[in-house]
Amino acid sequence: MRIAPSRSRTLRGGTAVVAAAALVALGAVPALAAGPEEPDLGVGTIAPVGGVQPGSSFSTPLTFLNKGTAEVPEVWVTYAVSPGLKADETYKNCAYYTTPSYDEMPERNVASCRIEQPLKPGVLYGTAKPVSLKALDSAFRDDLRVTVGVEEPDPGDGGSTEPVPGTGDPLTLVEKGPAADADRTNHPEPAAEADVTAANTADFALTGDERKGKPGEKVTATVKFTNKGPARVQGTRDESVTTVDVRIPKGTSVVKPHGFCDAVTKTHYRCGTSQSWVDVNGGESYPFVLRIDKAVGRTTGEVSFTGQERPFDRNAENDTAQIVIDTGKDEGTAGSSGSNGSTGSTGGSSSTGGSDTTGSTGSTGGTTGSSGGSSSTGGPTTGGATPQTGGNLAATGSDSTGPLIGMAAAAVAAGGGIVWAVRRRTAVQGG
Repeated sequence: MRIAPSRSRTLRGGTAVVAAAALVALGAVPALAAGPEEPDLGVGTIAPVGGVQPGSSFSTPLTFLNKGTAEVPEVWVTYAVSPGLKADETYKNCAYYTTPSYDEMPERNVASCRIEQPLKPGVLYGTAKPVSLKALDSAFRDDLRVTVGVEEPDPGDGGSTEPVPGTGDPLTLVEKGPAADADRTNHPEPAAEADVTAANTADFALTGDERKGKPGEKVTATVKFTNKGPARVQGTRDESVTTVDVRIPKGTSVVKPHGFCDAVTKTHYRCGTSQSWVDVNGGESYPFVLRIDKAVGRTTGEVSFTGQERPFDRNAENDTAQIVIDTGKDEGTAGSSGSNGSTGSTGGSSSTGGSDTTGSTGSTGGTTGSSGGSSSTGGPTTGGATPQTGGNLAATGSDSTGPLIGMAAAAVAAGGGIVWAVRRRTAVQGG
């Protein structure tokens, strides 16, 4: 928490005399000798790896350069991979552990290795043999990050697994010769990253819900998004891995939307995800509390995907679903469920209220998604807590649709999505 301005001024005024005295005293102290030179280490650029088959192994060479003027007696080399990858072989001078996800970063499988050999200045080094990694069945969009330093990395607190020592031959470095200017350019920082992509698919599926009630009653209809795998999908950093459009059935109105959802119109909501990735069998649940305003028979609202493209999803049969509400017998004061499906508009459009009458389109999940119901807690089913939609991490939604309509419409006009910052809001409230 920041110090209040008045208190800050008091502290500065109260310490002015002490600070002046300290400066005078420092002028009487002889200058200290310069400390030892800070190591200047670099990791070589790592080429992207593509076309990996799930379940197979692959290897990548790693190089390191001491760009300083003094010899470094030993170094720590750490390589960390995203959840679709793991170390294929272990080295006895390395410790292996997993760090949990935090903020917008997924969990990591980490190998931290102590290299007990000196690195001479101006000499290029490489691993004695390429580091071997394995692509898991869930591999798809993954990455590798390598760092080098003179201090042991801290696994940190907050859920890291207990480090386990490796059992194979030690990881060692070998001299590759004097470094050229190009080598110095190719080793700019003490860390380097590379993308690793696997030839894999994932099936994103939507499930709707069916409820029954009378005019004046409230019902909770829950829409579900699930990644049926086999791949875990990492989307664009800080954006929803996908976005779900929810159209509200005729004859009903929204009393309370899910916190990850924002209003486009009174009858059209757009829902994001808690993280920029989704694990296998992970996803989100979006309960909507609806009030039945009048009896119009069986009335439907369309649910569909929007947001990031999904070329990896080859099963379109479960890409749409329906919310079905049985409001009771139509007394002729409003259109029946038959007229509800006559508009034929698509669930993905961002048109105004009338476009929610799309229930007659073919859907696989329309009446089968009774799970969740009114007892749903509304929380995400993935490990993250920062809801997102198409564009950036964003707000939480509100019971008042007026401000949300304006905000969401502006986002749609900009061609982006909505991103939700529930975790940030929670952190502020808890602080």
